[in-house]
Formats: sequence, structure tokens, C-alpha cells
Amino acid sequence: MYTFLMFLSIIIALLLIVMILLQASKGGGLAGTFGGAANVGAMFGTRRTADFLSKSTWWLAGVLVLLALLINLFYLPGTGSGSDRRSIIQESGRSTAPTTPTLPQNK
Repeated sequence: MYTFLMFLSIIIALLLIVMILLQASKGGGLAGTFGGAANVGAMFGTRRTADFLSKSTWWLAGVLVLLALLINLFYLPGTGSGSDRRSIIQESGRSTAPTTPTLPQNK
């Protein structure tokens, strides 16, 4: 299950990168560089394309965050088994102060 969720999060991250790069910025974005802005804009219309890309970017980002939390809290592989496995988020409340090394005394 861990491998499947990691694979899914990598695919979503790649889709998120593509969605961000396709959005038109002041410079036209990556879509304008390769001539893709005209093709995408012709399919939905310019305004609806921007709305679609913006909404899909937010949805993909939200799903990626939820997957990251799900993987960290429940499916993080560890050396222990069962309740012995703890994630970084679960251990955040139990921080121990590092000990300071003592210097040798010169007499």
C-alpha cells in the first residue's frame, strides 16, 4: 500500500508541475512558449481555461498534501512493527533536549 501511495503522489506531483507551468503568467507561461496557449484557449475559451487550470491546480495541491499526511501518519515504513512505528509528526510532541558535550578540564 505504501508503494502505491508513493507512486500516486509522484504522479500527482508531476501533474501539478504541468498544471502550474501551463498557466499564463505575465510572460505567457510555458504554454505561450510552445504555442499551447492558443490550443488550450481555443478548446475552453480564454477565461474558462484560466479557471480550469487554477481550480485543477488547487485540487491537485490539496490531494498531494492529504496524501503526504496519510502516508506519514499511517503507512510510513519503519524498522518496528505495529505500534512501535512512529512518524515524525507523531513524535513532534516528544522532543528531547540535546545534551551538551563536556570539555576536558586542563589542570
